[in-house]
Amino acid sequence: MQANTLTPQKLFEPQVRYVIPVFQRPYVWEIEKQWEPLWSDVRAVADELLETQNLVQTAEVSAHFLGAVVLDQQPNPSGYIQVRHVIDGQQRLITLQLLLNAVRQVAEKYGRPRDAALLKALVRNPEHIVEEDDELLKVWPILADRPAFQHAMDDDADNDAGGHRVSRAIVFLRERIQNWALESEGDNAADRLRALTTTLARHLKLVVIDLEPGDNAQAIFEALNDRGSPLLAADLVKNATFQAAERQHLDTTQLDQDYWHAVSGDYWRQELRQGRLNRPRIDVFLNYWLTMRRAHLVPSDRIFTDFRDHVLQPATDVRDVLAELKSDALCYRQLDAQPPRSVAGTFHYRVIEVMDIAATMPLLLWLQRPGSAIPASARDHALHAVESWLVRRMLCRVTLADTNGVVVELLRHLKQQHTENVGTATEQFLAEQTGDSRRWPLDDEVIDSLQRIRFYSVMIPRRRGRMILEALEDSYRSPKTEEAYCLRGGLTVEHLMPVSWQKNWGDGRENDSPFKEERDHRVHTLGNLTLLTSRLNPSLSNNPWTGDGATPGKRDGIRQHSILMLNKNLLDHQLGWTDDDIEERSRILAERVTQIWTRPKPQ
Repeated sequence: MQANTLTPQKLFEPQVRYVIPVFQRPYVWEIEKQWEPLWSDVRAVADELLETQNLVQTAEVSAHFLGAVVLDQQPNPSGYIQVRHVIDGQQRLITLQLLLNAVRQVAEKYGRPRDAALLKALVRNPEHIVEEDDELLKVWPILADRPAFQHAMDDDADNDAGGHRVSRAIVFLRERIQNWALESEGDNAADRLRALTTTLARHLKLVVIDLEPGDNAQAIFEALNDRGSPLLAADLVKNATFQAAERQHLDTTQLDQDYWHAVSGDYWRQELRQGRLNRPRIDVFLNYWLTMRRAHLVPSDRIFTDFRDHVLQPATDVRDVLAELKSDALCYRQLDAQPPRSVAGTFHYRVIEVMDIAATMPLLLWLQRPGSAIPASARDHALHAVESWLVRRMLCRVTLADTNGVVVELLRHLKQQHTENVGTATEQFLAEQTGDSRRWPLDDEVIDSLQRIRFYSVMIPRRRGRMILEALEDSYRSPKTEEAYCLRGGLTVEHLMPVSWQKNWGDGRENDSPFKEERDHRVHTLGNLTLLTSRLNPSLSNNPWTGDGATPGKRDGIRQHSILMLNKNLLDHQLGWTDDDIEERSRILAERVTQIWTRPKPQ
């Protein structure tokens, strides 16, 4: 067999057909595990290309490795289109064709004809040389996938996702590509699509293994998919670093003891959940570290190559690299152990743990690391601004998908500022974002959203909703007391008017469908929620607001189960808890939320 590293342009430009044998499984890739990560990686390379401002001389842009495919060439007469059976890699070949075609479709609408023509040549064979319709497409799936794939690759494919994965994939990719092409105010869509076309054609790489006559295709397939213990990115980084140390005639044993030992051991090998995958902590840290250091998105499969190409330069003293890595690794270990009342501790709890926005970790690491020398006041100012920006966007139900891009651009911007100005510069940078995917919502938007949305539902996941209520409780406490912060994550969310309100909270209108629908919505709004130190007995939770002597009321239960400041005013409602009370409390709490997570007034 012969193995070669090819770009999509080299793989698909010839007049060729890659046929999926009938025994292969159908197309199974999906959005969370494959489409979204693939698009994120390709977009990162395209963004890097745009930064170079020179799409012809792009040697400094790292290629993205897509994996391997195994092909078995089939005999065919001279002059006919070559045919290869796809022994392994059919999922990535089909997805790559869908991606190329999705970019082509967007480029035909917003890009340059030359780019669209290049992409068309990578998904279709020239019509004048084909004899049968099935020779037109470069990749030919199994029968179960064929109609959806043909429709997806058609020039006039519409936006009907249908039920097939292939159909959903082309719609997903086309929407992501169009949003990316049109999102920037600095670059026009044609330039961005040109960068994306160049990325797809020249800066993606596949290992293509061509079997020769006599090769056992099944045995090779099994060997390629055999389970083993793969090297971590950190293993490759260490290997390259210590090889460089030997070239510099340094004592590698001493370097291992003095520096690398700090990132060794079970703690660093422990697997963490990152997005949809489990990855060793050391690789997660290196990913954040490189993103922070370079102020550039680093895909997880390019950790080693980015380290090698951008950190481990020939003239660099290995000891300096290892000292910096050790110092930042020790800082990273302390990020989740900050004092809970500190701004950094609060940020880590709310943003990293509860909101699960790990994209902010490179920024948090840069602000906290000793090497940045950011004054505490400036650091706290910056963290408060980023937290407010994220929380407000969450509460207004607008996308957080571009957080990675914002964090990287913010890091790049802050590195050009004086350390004393980092806080102000962060706030100003976020306030100046104008696109829908980046805006910092105003007070009125937050207040309006919080009075309307079902706060305790899938719209605001429970952990996030509880975090907002915890912050409201903290805001009522004096910061000078020992009890300035409530017990995070240990309190129970309670509906004041119960979800099952019909039995004890009805007023004769419970059979009125419009009223029932409104109240069913209202009981989940912010004004009807509170925190308790322990859960009420279910029977008491559904009792009327006030008791009748024999049966305790819900107000009595709240008084017995809570000493929280958030509930003090609730006890003033001695006669009842009404729909009007819920709406008024929603307004009051919504206004207080904007005072907790402030933002600058628009100019």
